[in-house]
Amino acid sequence: MHIIQKQLLDLIATHEDFGSYSLRKMAEMVGAKGKPQTAKYHLQQLEKDGLIQLNLEAGIIKLVKRGYAKASTSPIYSLPVVGSANCGPATIFAEQNVDQYLKISSSMLPRNKSNLYALIADGDSMNMAEVEKGKTIKSGDFVLVDSEYKNYKTGDIVVAVIDNMATIKRFREDKPNNRIILEADSTEKYLPIFIHEGDNFLLSGKVVGIIKS
Repeated sequence: MHIIQKQLLDLIATHEDFGSYSLRKMAEMVGAKGKPQTAKYHLQQLEKDGLIQLNLEAGIIKLVKRGYAKASTSPIYSLPVVGSANCGPATIFAEQNVDQYLKISSSMLPRNKSNLYALIADGDSMNMAEVEKGKTIKSGDFVLVDSEYKNYKTGDIVVAVIDNMATIKRFREDKPNNRIILEADSTEKYLPIFIHEGDNFLLSGKVVGIIKS
């Protein structure tokens, strides 16, 4: 899912009067100031994907279904796979639409399933990162991400989006230097990524599970 679409979903969920806002205001709220057509385009994509009810002329924007995991009456869940995330330098483009679903037994998922999505790990910079007991992140694995995790702390394994590129790294807050450090956890040597205030950066969720490829 495009980062702007995720931001719009969050705003729709938390602002009951979101439909009354102008497209220009919506664009500004998602970091696209001066680009109202960008907001309109992504709202239309969310409507197309069945995630929202949209009638801009009537000022109606409503969430149809919250979260990403599709529950059913069976113990099988369908998790959206939203592309790849690099386990090395941030070189995989993050602007991916859902193009497949991972069907999996609910017993293999964390308790809170409603906000999960999956990424395919690409690279080996996190091949020592143990997310679950005995499970580390290897290239080709499906990485499960909690999209609504907010209280990031040092040691968390996160999906970071840097200049619209996605990467999986270990999060460390460096308060004395007013920066965030994203570190590899690998058998190979990788340089850390330093994030400072004002950088084009966001955290797109915490890694909470692995489905081995």
